[in-house]
Amino acid sequence: MQIALAPMEGLVDDILRDVLTQVGGIDWCVTEFIRVSERLMPAHYFYKYASELHTDAKTAAGVPLRLQLLGSDPVCLAENAAFACELGAPVLDLNFGCPAKTVNRSRGGAILLKEPELLHRIVEQVRRAVPAHIPVTAKMRLGYESPEGALDCARALADGGAEQIVVHARTKVDGYKPPAHWEWIGRIQEVVKVPVVANGEIWTVDDWRRCREICGARDIMIGRGLVARPDLARQIAAAEAGEEVVEMTWSELLPIVHVFWLHALEKMTPIQAPGRLKQWLALLTKSYPEATELFNTLRRETDCQRIGHLIGFIRSEAA
Repeated sequence: MQIALAPMEGLVDDILRDVLTQVGGIDWCVTEFIRVSERLMPAHYFYKYASELHTDAKTAAGVPLRLQLLGSDPVCLAENAAFACELGAPVLDLNFGCPAKTVNRSRGGAILLKEPELLHRIVEQVRRAVPAHIPVTAKMRLGYESPEGALDCARALADGGAEQIVVHARTKVDGYKPPAHWEWIGRIQEVVKVPVVANGEIWTVDDWRRCREICGARDIMIGRGLVARPDLARQIAAAEAGEEVVEMTWSELLPIVHVFWLHALEKMTPIQAPGRLKQWLALLTKSYPEATELFNTLRRETDCQRIGHLIGFIRSEAA
């Protein structure tokens, strides 16, 4: 079984990838989508989203990173994919699932699910441009407004050369509203010969068990569930191996939050870093009551030194 950390724009950046993969249980991760259109992007643009390219495309914990591209021009995507491989990308992933309105208005992400023929051309062009030893994969939703065309889209991706398809089991219109329609993942696997990875609404070990029972997928990708419970992949891996599932405590997690804050200070401006920390804490409140207390303590705080003092104090208190 493979457990992947999902790409999430504006959330799962290199800082969060670093701390989450160090917790354990994650087999590979994916960059936020790298938008390309009309021209070959410069190297620094790729490094902005994938700083791990400087370290053999792996996080500090040694977890491999895949590079995800988003766009609608087959030729442009192919050229940028080839360049990304020159920079060290070990796997090229293509985004056909982003539900954001701004992205869809510019013919990116889930809007392309209305055009299976275009999906095929994009994957085919990228596959031709990328060295044979580098896999090309794709991520899709069930459709734009309904899942009626999901099977056609999956066939188009597989026939175009995608070696693996991650399926977020909701449509664009569904957004992130529950439930995830896991049964469609099983239906998609029946019509394509490449591996299909299940994605969507996996927040707990029990969710993973239900997802596997419904769709039969061996491999999974987790986004918000892992951000909200950083040891979820480790829990699922233990359950799969028949081992005892031990949940990370808040006192164990707090030092990781502190490391995240230090990385944020290194890579972001004093104006950006506090908001980035609060963004993660807000999601942690779904799993840890203590995160709610810390979030409320920091809610209106903008001074970085003060935030560092509060986190350090609370950390020492927890210890």
